[in-house]
Amino acid sequence: MDEGYANLPTSHLLGSVPAVLTPDERKPGAPVEAATSRLQQFPPAPGANGGGYQPPGPPPLDGDVETQTSWKGYFNVASYAPYFNVDTDVVVDRLVSSIYPMDGFVRKIDANPDMYGPLWITTTLIFMLAAFGNFATYLMQRKTDLNIWNFDVGYFNWAASVMYGYAIMVPAAFFFLFQYFGSRPSLVRFWCMWGYSLFVFIPASILLLIPVEFLRWLIIAGAGGASSWFIALNLKECTEGADLMPLIASASVLQFALALFIKVYFFA
Repeated sequence: MDEGYANLPTSHLLGSVPAVLTPDERKPGAPVEAATSRLQQFPPAPGANGGGYQPPGPPPLDGDVETQTSWKGYFNVASYAPYFNVDTDVVVDRLVSSIYPMDGFVRKIDANPDMYGPLWITTTLIFMLAAFGNFATYLMQRKTDLNIWNFDVGYFNWAASVMYGYAIMVPAAFFFLFQYFGSRPSLVRFWCMWGYSLFVFIPASILLLIPVEFLRWLIIAGAGGASSWFIALNLKECTEGADLMPLIASASVLQFALALFIKVYFFA
């Protein structure tokens, strides 16, 4: 009696539970590839379907899907939030590595290059050059005639134009040059590296307040040399063994020229 009821078909009944398939009856499904994005790519790569904008990091919330998956995502500030998602310990470690070039800076930013550190380094350097440049001029002219000294607001305009322009345009220019000569660098990694290379000029600008011209030249020469060496070592590691020494040497010379500009214009 029990066996008869057990053999009755029940698939047509409402609320019936389908039988569990055995492992042999299961058909393997097609593997699902999750859409990924790399922080080294800028702008971030399109989505897996080949169209639209795919921001880095986890998928956006439902309310932001339409905005971030279309061309409007390039102009959405929230799309670039992962580039600023770094801890204080990570930024401090990268600051130390920028002063000590042999510490493998490129390997530290390989998986997660950030824009938080370069932005605040450049902005801080702008205000420090404008303020300390005027104060250094005051200290030098105090020995002769203090009446001819005036606060020069133009220092801030020059500092903002040169530093922001240098931190954005120079890495972008070398990115396209490296690509033209066969290398495959990362633009956001270049921006990160060049931004951290400016950190050495922040303590140097404080030391440049010393009203001794000979010491000022020694300080700026040391800061410029350290920053140039940092750029050269990391560019050589980014090129992955390619023979691009002329470009690397040009970047180092340009970095040292920036140091000379800081000395001549702000701390003359």
